[in-house]
Amino acid sequence: MRKKIAVIGSGFSGLSAAAYASGEGHEVHVFEKNSSLGGRARHFNTDNGYTFDMGPSWYWMPDIIESFFQDFGKTSSDFYHLVPLDPQFEMVFSDGTMNIPQDYREMRSLFEETETGAGRKLDEFMEDARYKYEIGMKDFVSKPCHSWFEFVSPKIAKSALKLDLLTNFRQFVRKYFSNPKLITLMEFPVIFLGAAPKDIPALYSLMNYGGYKLGTWYPMGGFSKLIDAMATIAEEQGTQFHLNADVKKINIENKKVSSLSVNGQEIKFDAIIASSDYHHTETHLLSEEYRNYKESYWETRTFAPSCLIYYLGFKEKISNLKHHTLFFENDLELHTNEIYEDKKWPTKPLFYACCPSKTDPGTAPEYGENVFLLMPVATGIEDSEIQREEYFHQMITRLEKHTGSSHLLSKIEYKKSYCIKDFKEDYNAYAGNAYGLANTLMQTAVLKPSLRNKKVKNLFYTGQLTVPGPGVPPSIISGKIAAVEAMKIN
Repeated sequence: MRKKIAVIGSGFSGLSAAAYASGEGHEVHVFEKNSSLGGRARHFNTDNGYTFDMGPSWYWMPDIIESFFQDFGKTSSDFYHLVPLDPQFEMVFSDGTMNIPQDYREMRSLFEETETGAGRKLDEFMEDARYKYEIGMKDFVSKPCHSWFEFVSPKIAKSALKLDLLTNFRQFVRKYFSNPKLITLMEFPVIFLGAAPKDIPALYSLMNYGGYKLGTWYPMGGFSKLIDAMATIAEEQGTQFHLNADVKKINIENKKVSSLSVNGQEIKFDAIIASSDYHHTETHLLSEEYRNYKESYWETRTFAPSCLIYYLGFKEKISNLKHHTLFFENDLELHTNEIYEDKKWPTKPLFYACCPSKTDPGTAPEYGENVFLLMPVATGIEDSEIQREEYFHQMITRLEKHTGSSHLLSKIEYKKSYCIKDFKEDYNAYAGNAYGLANTLMQTAVLKPSLRNKKVKNLFYTGQLTVPGPGVPPSIISGKIAAVEAMKIN
């Protein structure tokens, strides 16, 4: 039976859910509170010729993203040109730099040069990670996680021990490597999962395979091209988009969704998929008796970090800067402790610089450079302009030192900051988080916030606060899972 389905929010999970539900013939409406689609992956243009992606900038797990297009008889190349980055990225240490090559054989040689025997160990690590990737990203993450019984299959049971769910990632990496630089390099990807390496299951070595082995890519025109492509596919299936549409309430009758209150209007629906912040949806859009979780539940969750971002337009080129550069001159463990345990602004921060104009000249004026600086910070801490500027100057100083450039401050012609307050304002993000809920062992699979509302028959949740977790590919998968579940209801 054809249903009328509302999707709240137009991030990756919302667009994915809309496309799949529309593709099955349902009437789907997407409500986006902001003036453009994309959620955290929005972009903006400046009057002086800069185009900034506001959020994701690492195009990893290209096969998972490609599977979305294939489900609709398309390929990503129908919408944008994907180019490999070589080097994939550069890591800056206190005593030098390390460029991570696109070619795996070259990467293997780099490991061997850094630590005797590490080339062979990298092969062993990646073979193990490949297995986890194929089971994890093809079988494990596709479950709605209503019950542990979903994982009772011969294939998953046979794989249980090899998935290393009970080993932490920090210990796992040290089984293979002892050189501090290689350890940092291998631990870095799990930062995207929102917790310290010591709190992440070793299962997530699949991230290293999905990134380093499958390569780091860039969609020409920016990450927003992926958003545009997904929106186009959803529209082709019949999805209707509503911008500047702020949902104020989910109305319930007889323990079923009856309607949404949007911009002063009440619109009837048969089912709702909330791609909006899970906590916000429950505490602001639902009456208390229909919520899955109390406030105390959210207070005890481990959230991924927030971040301080600066979007910068420089009026001249910056030499010696790669597309992706990780500034790891300081201690990773200290910074992660200050994010997750001490909950304070970092004393010796790490940060990341993205310069897409090195690959895509169209993101900046011909004479200029597009630079995006990002520093992970704890959620829920005080956020002021004074603090933002203090860390901005630290990052610029380190950028100058690394590139050999001088007086970079005087060469900035566009500057915009974004931090905890902005994540709250634009995305209703709980405690200003940027990446959702951390993938710790106790927040994996069935232990994540439920994909379905347990008290309202036809209300579902999708995105980085539910299964399978944070990141672009998992969010796309999450949207598909939620759509499938929503279409099952009578």
